[in-house]
Amino acid sequence: MDQGLQNLELFSFYVMLMSYILCMILYWVWIGTKNELIGQVATYITIIALAANTLAILVRMIIAGRPPLSNSYEFLLTFIWGITVVYLFIEYRYKLRSLGAFIMPISFMILMFIIMSMGPEERIAQAIPPALKSQWLTFHVLTATLAYGAFAISFGLGVMYLLKLSQESNGKKSHSQGIISRFPDLDVIDELSYKVIGFAFPLLTLCIITGAIWANYAWGTYWSWDPKETWSLITWIIYAAYLHARLMYGWKGKRAAWMTIFGFAAVLFTFFGVNYFLPGLHSYASSQAIMLV
Repeated sequence: MDQGLQNLELFSFYVMLMSYILCMILYWVWIGTKNELIGQVATYITIIALAANTLAILVRMIIAGRPPLSNSYEFLLTFIWGITVVYLFIEYRYKLRSLGAFIMPISFMILMFIIMSMGPEERIAQAIPPALKSQWLTFHVLTATLAYGAFAISFGLGVMYLLKLSQESNGKKSHSQGIISRFPDLDVIDELSYKVIGFAFPLLTLCIITGAIWANYAWGTYWSWDPKETWSLITWIIYAAYLHARLMYGWKGKRAAWMTIFGFAAVLFTFFGVNYFLPGLHSYASSQAIMLV
């Protein structure tokens, strides 16, 4: 039975991989054409990718007998899942299919990272160390998944804003026939980015709080200024500064767009940079466990 489940997990992973590659290409083709059928197919394949992603996570949970949130491979699967869930909601709610051309490449690159840097030993379900045997792990990583997924969306929106602003600054109108004609108005992009960060920031706060509780359970201290903790705090400060500047000083537009990009760069470094390059209490995350405080 375990072998059958492992084969199913592997099958779902490759269906997910091919679906994300295909939908990324189709979003690129759609944004450069006026063929609405291609856009619809891109959305449907994204839904298939999400279904395969969900199946891979559920099968891993069955195999491991625990929530699949305890190593880098499992977190990256849930990270991609969070990105896709938030993206599909945005596309459905705001009819913003052009965002897919900027979001699906993020999922694709994460999958390429898994394939190129993680060996079979890292992708096989293993028993978790005692420090991770806590219900706080589930709350901690789930809030991180949704928060980081939403921050990826704000990053894509920030890139779209800067591209459209550059076009309009060069005297080209938004109704032109180019790729950027697919983008909504600047004010719409800016407001949506604000809403997405407003959704994600409380989740990031909960992620840090639950991580601190978990750290006390595992190591007897709520905060130790470990590199992971420090960079998660830096990420929190960046997004807190974004919200503060917007609410108190009316920061919008170009400055806000750049802050969303810097914020997501901090998110990526919090995971990839700290896990793989900086030693600390969480340095074992790359092979056995992950802690996203």
